[in-house]
Amino acid sequence: MLVDSHCHLDRLDLTPFDGKLEGALDHAKDHGVSHFLCVCIDLEHLNDVLEPANQHKNIYASVGVHPNETEGHDPTSDELVKLAEHEKIVAIGETGLDYFRSEGDLEWQRDRFRNHISAAKQCNKPLIIHMRDATEDTLRVLKEEDAGETGGVMHCFVEDWETAKRALDLNFHISFSGIVTFKNAQDLKEVAKKLPIEKMLIETDSPYLAPVPFRGKSNQPAYVKHVAEHVAELRNMHTEEIAEVTGENFFSLFKAAKP
Repeated sequence: MLVDSHCHLDRLDLTPFDGKLEGALDHAKDHGVSHFLCVCIDLEHLNDVLEPANQHKNIYASVGVHPNETEGHDPTSDELVKLAEHEKIVAIGETGLDYFRSEGDLEWQRDRFRNHISAAKQCNKPLIIHMRDATEDTLRVLKEEDAGETGGVMHCFVEDWETAKRALDLNFHISFSGIVTFKNAQDLKEVAKKLPIEKMLIETDSPYLAPVPFRGKSNQPAYVKHVAEHVAELRNMHTEEIAEVTGENFFSLFKAAKP
């Protein structure tokens, strides 16, 4: 069975399912998806992230504030540690650096990032890293803060093989989203071919970044199957093998109990 290692269940377009999350989950199950990690991007909606995790044994959650969030509460590391005591929270994040939409002095992003790394080390939970147009600073901060102590995942990875190797050296997994199915993502396809399979995860980041053949449409957890199929094709493997190994990698990294 497949694991969607990064999705935003609280933000899905549920119109095709009469507005019910259960419909989207059943749709995913019909496509072989058995477990989900619902990822937090701000504390104001943490309860929305936790609600499906509380109601379903096969859904897990994270706690963190996305680097682009500017309006809500910016937690201290101690606050994050306290929130992470919830039994269904298996990771800290998503956190990291994103310079694509931000301008000016971004030291506040780096401070927030360091707080998240500190929290992860205190509660011994892996990090979910968002990195966009900030490769050098992201890897530098991870190294300076000894983030490899807990490790984690470079979510929705879009970089080249040299960058992937640097992330691996820092004790991080690499997660492929629907972007790997895009025709122009040649460097990323090369990473998918070379990556040690024991360091690989797959995800949707739904409702964003739908894979081919749904590119440009609202993404669903069910579509992680297309990511697995494409990675399997690139590596000359069976989809079932990719599903099994990435699933085991997920449970090992996040120390998540199988229901």
